Amino acid sequence: MALRMWASSTAIALKISCGGIKASPFSISRCFSSVLDGLKYTSSHEWVKHEGSVATIGISDHAQDHLGEVVFVDLPESGASVSKGGSFGAVESVKATSDVNCPVSGEIVEVNTKLTETPGLINSSPYENGWMIKVKPSNASELESLMGSKEYTKFCEEEDAAH
Repeated sequence: MALRMWASSTAIALKISCGGIKASPFSISRCFSSVLDGLKYTSSHEWVKHEGSVATIGISDHAQDHLGEVVFVDLPESGASVSKGGSFGAVESVKATSDVNCPVSGEIVEVNTKLTETPGLINSSPYENGWMIKVKPSNASELESLMGSKEYTKFCEEEDAAH
């Protein structure tokens, strides 16, 4: 109970809340898991940020929160081809190992090699320093079927309520 009270007072002090009320620059899908506006999300909890001819991909804050401390990341090589929905790597945590699926087809143009030495960047900075790969999409229209921040927030809330 004391922890819940501390969390509530901290959330109020930081002007964040649960229940999808926006707090710039992000909205909260669960207490302490953020969903960023401007990104697209998959039902398997990957995110994608499409800028120009490159799509940056990683796992969501919601996913890393459920995984726990990430201890190892298996990533592909630059130049490899990926297919929408296909696995391109894996994230190993103290709880489980999970495949990471690509939200868009294309060619990998960059891999975040920092994750090899510091896999915990996925926990501490899932949307910034914890990105996994950058892809040159072969069909950018594939991004249209992904969820926006509001849809993903609702998806996570419903998924958590079911468990």
